Amino acid sequence: YSGAWDMYRAYQDMREANYKGADKYFHARGNYDAAQRGPGGAWAATVISNAREKWQSQVSGRGAEDTRADQEANAWGRSGRDPNHYRPAGLPSKY
Repeated sequence: YSGAWDMYRAYQDMREANYKGADKYFHARGNYDAAQRGPGGAWAATVISNAREKWQSQVSGRGAEDTRADQEANAWGRSGRDPNHYRPAGLPSKY
């Protein structure tokens, strides 16, 4: 449950920030936060990320390369690596 909340919070922050180039950062951060809660959080992050990317690739028209890059950022965060690797310059510090 908490892992799903982490993913939702990152998504809401991404929408609120509406900052060009920040998509991968929020992917990594949501997965990182969820995975920090343990195996259940990592599982929730995996399920939510895969469902989102499947929907995006089938419905939104965003290409396979974007999906691959999103999944790379998802895996980066889930593995416990620092999401700030994907942080764009100038993104407000509240995120």
